[in-house]
Amino acid sequence: MTPGPTASRPARTTRTTLRAGFALLLGLLLALLLAAPAQAAGYRYWSFWEREGSGWNYATQGPAQLRPEDGSVQGFRFAVSAEADDSAAPRSEAAFAEICEETGEHAGRKRIALVLDFGTPADAPEGERPPKPRTACASVAEEASAADALAAVAPPLRYDSSAMLCAIDGYPRTGCGEQVSGPGEPSAGESSASPGTEESDSGSAPGGDGPSAGLLVGVGAVAVLGVAALWQSRRRRG
Repeated sequence: MTPGPTASRPARTTRTTLRAGFALLLGLLLALLLAAPAQAAGYRYWSFWEREGSGWNYATQGPAQLRPEDGSVQGFRFAVSAEADDSAAPRSEAAFAEICEETGEHAGRKRIALVLDFGTPADAPEGERPPKPRTACASVAEEASAADALAAVAPPLRYDSSAMLCAIDGYPRTGCGEQVSGPGEPSAGESSASPGTEESDSGSAPGGDGPSAGLLVGVGAVAVLGVAALWQSRRRRG
């Protein structure tokens, strides 16, 4: 007796369930990849800024190369950042007239206003606490660089072998541009590096290092469904 059309219905149902299960599994895996943030890293370092009007611009030259004019405002901010456009600017908006109001003019010298922002406790190296932000007015020779002005008001400064600025007023005591996986979290096995390298990225937000537990449970459930449907299909064929 030739089996009727209904005889193959369970097999078709099984195949349909199997296809739907794997399609859903594929969709959830894609959502998992899109939802999971990349393992990000930043760099803990002193960034250098120039005041223009009422705002800060990331300096395009290093403090040792830049020779600011009389009346300039220069800023330094210690923080964990990845790239120039990700860096945190100094938080003070003090103007030159306010910072240098008690520093007189002298022939052959110029006055440079400096804003020193030592950052937040979250960005501080382990075991250290940042000093309070402050301002200073440096009276230096006309040909002096921004680094010369900084050395005049905030010693001791510390540089590494590549002339990268590592510490202002002795802060931090150690480290120089080290890579970190997030604010205050040094990456295991990472050595010191300059900011802005190819592997640098923005820091991960706390608690955002991976997919949610619900999404993982959903993927697992669909995987179980697919395996069960495959096993049932093979048993029927056997």
